Amino acid sequence: MNKFLFKHIDNSGLIVFRIVFGLLCALEAFGAIATGWLRRTLIEPQFTFSFIGFEWLQPLPGNWMYVYFMVMGTFGLFIMLGYKYRFSMLMFALMWSATYLMQKSSYNNHYYLLCLLSFIMVFLPANRYVSLDVKQNPSLKQLSMPSWCKWVFVLQLFILYSYASIAKLYPDWLDATVMEILMRSKSNYYVVGELLQQKAAHYFMAYGGILFDGLIIPLLLYKPTRKYAFFASIFFHLFNSFVFQIGIFPYLSLAFSLFFFEPKTIKNIFLKKKPLYEAHDVFVPKYKPVLISIASVYFIIQVALPLRHHFFKDDVLWTEEGHRLSWRMMLRSKGGRTTYSVVNTNTNEAITIDLDDYLTKKQQRGASNKPDIIWQFAQHLKKDFAKKGVPVKVYVKSFVSVNGKASKQLIDPKVDLANEKWHHFKHHDWILPSTHKEFN
Repeated sequence: MNKFLFKHIDNSGLIVFRIVFGLLCALEAFGAIATGWLRRTLIEPQFTFSFIGFEWLQPLPGNWMYVYFMVMGTFGLFIMLGYKYRFSMLMFALMWSATYLMQKSSYNNHYYLLCLLSFIMVFLPANRYVSLDVKQNPSLKQLSMPSWCKWVFVLQLFILYSYASIAKLYPDWLDATVMEILMRSKSNYYVVGELLQQKAAHYFMAYGGILFDGLIIPLLLYKPTRKYAFFASIFFHLFNSFVFQIGIFPYLSLAFSLFFFEPKTIKNIFLKKKPLYEAHDVFVPKYKPVLISIASVYFIIQVALPLRHHFFKDDVLWTEEGHRLSWRMMLRSKGGRTTYSVVNTNTNEAITIDLDDYLTKKQQRGASNKPDIIWQFAQHLKKDFAKKGVPVKVYVKSFVSVNGKASKQLIDPKVDLANEKWHHFKHHDWILPSTHKEFN
């Protein structure tokens, strides 16, 4: 165990990864401003659908979120340059996690991954070479790192990709229905648009996704297949970047390859002037018990979280209970028609809510087919009417289609959602079963 975790190895991979990671963090923050994502997601909405329990996390008023993201992007540049590294990394981790938790309208697995990686990077000696910190304090300079600094990334990626592969093993993915639906909006793409509409292409992408996610980490670890796996990874991630336009995730995924190739290879390509560390000494630090304890708890949680949906009733594709934080990436297409009715408990007068009065178009999509967001909006309506001195009940009629199938009623229309409690570890009976009758 000591040799596996605390043998010192060349740190070239971690140093280059820090530079790329910092750059991607900066691009994520500044890109959110440039593309309008920040405006659409956190500035235009009257309120945001935060993760339940984090309702106190709301965007700054006015245009202050632009300042917030500029500061966050600046910390990304500091990480890249290795300037006040641990402080910059911690501040980015906190600011990005707050951004992630304060909104669910743009839920994305790579946002979650960025939260995890940011906090992991706080504790890694990633500023010990080619950094402003070393320039200011030469005693920090180091050519090596403990082996665990590499394996923490490998294990995190193995968990991520394994669950992503397993989650795809269900009928609508295996018969390429999901991929066919996802590709319909890509028909206008130059050159490949028509190709993406072919059934053979759908099967190739569906089964290629299963195989890639399931095998990429073992193939990168095995030296004879490493180069082939890397080239497959380049094709896979650049294809996803072009077709799905999912921000920095494909490039972040490619950057992880730095931990699979020999340090000598990384050094010769990116850090030619850096001496190669080859001693492989074992230094068991005083923090060993703390490290092993914290890492064990962390990875147990990472393994357990994606399994929790098995302990809820019904299909996670329908209820969404246990969907988030589980590496269930681009697995289904979901659409809905939802009506909210507010009933004055004093007069029994019913009002049908115009969603345009409360929500952006982006938010309306979530409030039409995701049970937790539907519940949160019911709570918001209750509070909004309470401010006007009007006690209300909120009833919802929601018809949802999963993967192009006939619509079914999602929410029990007889239940007052405004007075229902949310349970993180219990199924909500007001979510109707996925097996009840269908509606055309």
